[in-house]
Amino acid sequence: MEHPPRFVIEPSEALAMADSAAVTVPELLPKLVPAAQPLARPPISNFQVAAVGLGPSGRIFVGVNLEFPGLPLHHAVHAEQFLITNLSLNAEPSLASFAVSAAPCGHCRQFLQELRGAPDINILVTSHPTPQFNPLSHFLPHQFGPHDLLSLRAPLLLEPRHNALTLNSDNLNNINNHAAICNGHVDSHKLKIAALEAANKSHAPYSGSPSGVALLDRHGNLYKGSYLESAAFNPSLGPVQAALIAFVAAGGGDYHQIVDAILVEKEDAIVKQEHTARLLLGTISPDCNFSTFLCQCQPSPP
Repeated sequence: MEHPPRFVIEPSEALAMADSAAVTVPELLPKLVPAAQPLARPPISNFQVAAVGLGPSGRIFVGVNLEFPGLPLHHAVHAEQFLITNLSLNAEPSLASFAVSAAPCGHCRQFLQELRGAPDINILVTSHPTPQFNPLSHFLPHQFGPHDLLSLRAPLLLEPRHNALTLNSDNLNNINNHAAICNGHVDSHKLKIAALEAANKSHAPYSGSPSGVALLDRHGNLYKGSYLESAAFNPSLGPVQAALIAFVAAGGGDYHQIVDAILVEKEDAIVKQEHTARLLLGTISPDCNFSTFLCQCQPSPP
């Protein structure tokens, strides 16, 4: 590639790149993988993974793996999880196909089940001796997923949802206790509202415990991420990891650039994010100011 890859490539540019290479846009995906791998941040394994996917809009999305020294390995973000979160951040409703540098692990094959039409997503593994697209059902022939636990009408990951959450009234006073390290760009109230917006988009149908995180860097840039659950529970992606994906995808630098963070979660949640979020952020950005605000479901109109 003549230009370094970005985490989102618009349809017109994707078509131009495909025409230049004399291939179709799906055939372009594996050609983008090698140049995307250096975007990965795997300081523990030093094993760079990149996944490059195509959405129905014609946009191309990039996902890479992220690892965090000093933390248990399950805090890591897999490239396929980054890819799906990148789609969610950019309101892409589904995933048609993707190419990846190494075969998806079972963790990622399961996480992909949260998408509508998951068995039909086409996957190409560039490291395979004879790379070709095969449906996800080829990689995971006996699926367990949302269809086993949810109604057919329930919105799946990447589909529009609003969890009808509002902040508890006593939190409006607590905001004054949250240090404003915002450099004059974003105030603490806006950061709190961004975290609430992320919680309202959270895909948490199995625990009923949606949550969201908003981060602020020292330049005043804001990033938000939503908790994303898996029907198999363990492959679920925490809201801090999702917000860090937004940070990396936007070109964020060292994690020490993150100076302020807010988590919003339900008061009566059976899955709590606060301790894990505080641990993760305190490890990768020790000077980051962190606060939690509680929310509740807005009563339905009579």
